[in-house]
Amino acid sequence: MKIAISASSPSLDSEVNPRFGRCDMFIIADPKSIDFEVVDNAGESAGGGAGISTAQMIAQKNVEVVITGNCGPNAHRVLSSAGIEIITGAEGTVRQVIEDYNNGKLSSSSGHNVSDHFGMGGGGGHCRGKGKAN
Repeated sequence: MKIAISASSPSLDSEVNPRFGRCDMFIIADPKSIDFEVVDNAGESAGGGAGISTAQMIAQKNVEVVITGNCGPNAHRVLSSAGIEIITGAEGTVRQVIEDYNNGKLSSSSGHNVSDHFGMGGGGGHCRGKGKAN
């Protein structure tokens, strides 16, 4: 099983990025082993359609669950159509969110929780890498 968490830096100790479509990167992890890879989000600097393109990219990674702060209607529709569970409202570190997921403390979102263009105006750097938790 793989879960994708919107992240602000390439570490399990990174803060969860509140934006889905325009987050800096994703940490795609096996929630049991905590093995993970970091995937840059090309949608971060997109002029438009960031949610859709980011959701399509995540779906191609064979992710079963997305955990993020906020998810707009277009991204939510693409993820849902791909059969991906969406959990919004996540805060704290990626590591803590994975622990909360494993302990059943997170629940699926029934719909989007922000409007179109919510994440526009943010920025951030690009990092890439792979890793395993210590």
